[in-house]
Amino acid sequence: MSVKAVCTSSPLRRYLALAGLLTWLLAPAIQAQTWKEGENYFLITPAQHTSVGPGKVEVTEAFSYACPFCAQFNPLVQQLKRSLPPSAELVYLPASFNSAEDWPMFQRAACTAQLLGVLDKAHDAMFDAVWKTGELAVADPETHRLRNPLPSIEDAARFYNRLAGVPVEKFLDTAKGFAVDAKMRVDDGLMAAYQVDSTPTMIVNGKYRITVQAAGGMKEMIEVTQWLVSREIQAGKSGAAPAAKPKAGSGKS
Repeated sequence: MSVKAVCTSSPLRRYLALAGLLTWLLAPAIQAQTWKEGENYFLITPAQHTSVGPGKVEVTEAFSYACPFCAQFNPLVQQLKRSLPPSAELVYLPASFNSAEDWPMFQRAACTAQLLGVLDKAHDAMFDAVWKTGELAVADPETHRLRNPLPSIEDAARFYNRLAGVPVEKFLDTAKGFAVDAKMRVDDGLMAAYQVDSTPTMIVNGKYRITVQAAGGMKEMIEVTQWLVSREIQAGKSGAAPAAKPKAGSGKS
């Protein structure tokens, strides 16, 4: 069963404690790993243009605030973000493919927050609002059934007003404007180009896709991402893509 499929059924029951996910291998240990293309990560063909500055490696997380596994994964992503070298940059790509659980609304809210420059400020708190406090929960914590009605963009506007000080009307005007509509179309196009069908998914430099299943777990997903970032940085310095040399018949060595 895909993560996408799991995310669509009884999500609150699958929101697990985060403590066991917070310890992961440091860079020297990661450098000793060799991961196999087509098994632990996948080549994106054709490679996509990145949105970061010249010479930088783009690290993208495809996610949704309404995905319980993204909520579990977020502390690891924040550790990854803090550990990235100056030549790499993390960006967020909000998904919309699970309309039954309000993902399009959360995508619109995230795109609006990005355009207003407040996404990073409220990112962790948004996950908490969905999965801890219940302010923007998509499911009832007792019955685990989807709420009716689901959270609205007006609810999200009030959240960003409280957390980031954005006036409600300003948030709503932006959310319902052309720029956000255009950004959502671009994000959906990137999802298709990256062949993302589950969340969380990591994309490195528009070239490589890493999933939880392929990597072997959330911690391993971070390790593969760091390994590929290191390869891309080395490739940028040398002007040529490095060749991975995994041991035959082994996902990693």
